[in-house]
Amino acid sequence: MPDGTVACRDGRIVYAGTAGDAPADLEAAEQFDCSGRWITPGLIDCHTHLVHAGDRSHEFELRLRGVSYDEIARADGGILSTMRATRGASEQALVDSALPRLDALIAEGATTVEVKSGYGLNLESERRQLRVARALAQHRPVTIVATFLGAHAVPPEAASADAYIDLVCGQMIPAVAKEGLAETVDAFCEQIGFSAEQTAKVFETARSHGLNVRLHADQLSNSHGAALAARYGALSADHLEYADEAGITAMAAAGVVAVLLPGAFYFLREKMWPPVDLLRRHGVPIALATDCNPGTSPLTSLLLQ
Repeated sequence: MPDGTVACRDGRIVYAGTAGDAPADLEAAEQFDCSGRWITPGLIDCHTHLVHAGDRSHEFELRLRGVSYDEIARADGGILSTMRATRGASEQALVDSALPRLDALIAEGATTVEVKSGYGLNLESERRQLRVARALAQHRPVTIVATFLGAHAVPPEAASADAYIDLVCGQMIPAVAKEGLAETVDAFCEQIGFSAEQTAKVFETARSHGLNVRLHADQLSNSHGAALAARYGALSADHLEYADEAGITAMAAAGVVAVLLPGAFYFLREKMWPPVDLLRRHGVPIALATDCNPGTSPLTSLLLQ
């Protein structure tokens, strides 16, 4: 629009149009000349695994040969592969590797980015990931929302999944909450991740420490994650490829946002599409995010090429 003007007050747009038609009572406290550029609201990427070390490009070749995500994970690949690289990386190295990924998102219009941990799987490495996530906002003009994803996978040193969840709930969440390292807690509720009962324990602990929850739900199977997210009033249930109508109905009643992650769906070549029609029919709010991660949605790597 020639001579276009957008006026904002207290974070809200109060006028958009030509300068000549602007209300007479608009007195600008501050003006910005955009030199004819397009003005648009900033994008929110509400699901990323931006902070990590290592490379899992070989897994894409395996998947092209028909090897499933489940098979790769059970063969000590997947999340555990990135865990080993991330545990061995310094804080500065993690910052240095995350910044180009963040720059790619910013270049596409993102002004708020959620960043998960989950590639440390012990207290020291998880805290380091979260500190790095916080530090990114000191290097770039972007809002960072940090999420603790300790319940992402069972690390090799854990005696069992139950024993590891005891560690997550007994040590990790209290420490993360005390140090103010995260706003939310996430978990991977899946056959190769954690059961609904184990996830519920994580959510109970998070809530007791004043942290909101969100969930990787029903990505690879119907683990009834959507219903679990609704039961705990989660901010969002993410993925949802295998969610059933009962779970979606529960999400609608609880006001849980469905976060769809087409990048991961595309790279994993899953047989099930997210149930978009069901979500719309029941009035569930829908958001889109990149799921930027090294193994199943390397979108920023594509943007950087």
